[in-house]
Amino acid sequence: MVGAQLPLSMVSEGETVTVARVRGSQELRQHLAELGFVQGASVKVVSRVNGDVLVSVKGATFGIGRDMAMKIATC
Repeated sequence: MVGAQLPLSMVSEGETVTVARVRGSQELRQHLAELGFVQGASVKVVSRVNGDVLVSVKGATFGIGRDMAMKIATC
């Protein structure tokens, strides 16, 4: 993987990024994978407030909290 990785919670509003890696417990990684946060997935940040993000992944839009967004590395 080339370039710096940025946690999803730091990605600018309106930007589309690619999931590089998901950290955390097996349970959390499984939950995020079921939502579409898998390596190589394209994620668009619709809006963000204090690190909490509203994202669009695989046609679905939903919000995730800052703690969870910190565990998703993007590039």
